[in-house]
Amino acid sequence: MFLRAQFSSQISSAADFMITILSAKVFHIYYVYATGIGSIIGGILNCFINYYWTFKAQDCKKKYVVIKYILVWIGSFCLNTWGVYLMTESIQSIPWVQETLTYFFDDIFIVSKLFVSLLVGWIWNYNMHRIFVYKDCKIRRPLRRKTKNISIKRTLETE
Repeated sequence: MFLRAQFSSQISSAADFMITILSAKVFHIYYVYATGIGSIIGGILNCFINYYWTFKAQDCKKKYVVIKYILVWIGSFCLNTWGVYLMTESIQSIPWVQETLTYFFDDIFIVSKLFVSLLVGWIWNYNMHRIFVYKDCKIRRPLRRKTKNISIKRTLETE
């Protein structure tokens, strides 16, 4: 499952990067907004791939998956967008680092985007999809289990 998730992430990241770089370079959109647009497109693509192929969650109700995916994706979106912004601005505030990186890259935000997206993908996205979004298909199921255990325990105590 980990390899499928990484492959799915790479496809989504490729779409994310392509949209981000095209938005920033061709359409001259501010890099923070371009990062957000790329994250939205990559997130939608990743949701479809993970649902049908990575986690094979067709037996899950789509509305539950969508609700949980959106919650995780909001965290991912914020981490990616703010992470790219903070890293890019930090790099640009250190002249020698900025000069060194500009020898290799046109825009420093691309380095930041690559670094931040790898960290967010490995630490946040994969784990949250694995343990939250696709683990238990129904949101209410964990609550029901606790309730049943409590009522069974109370019944045993009263007898």
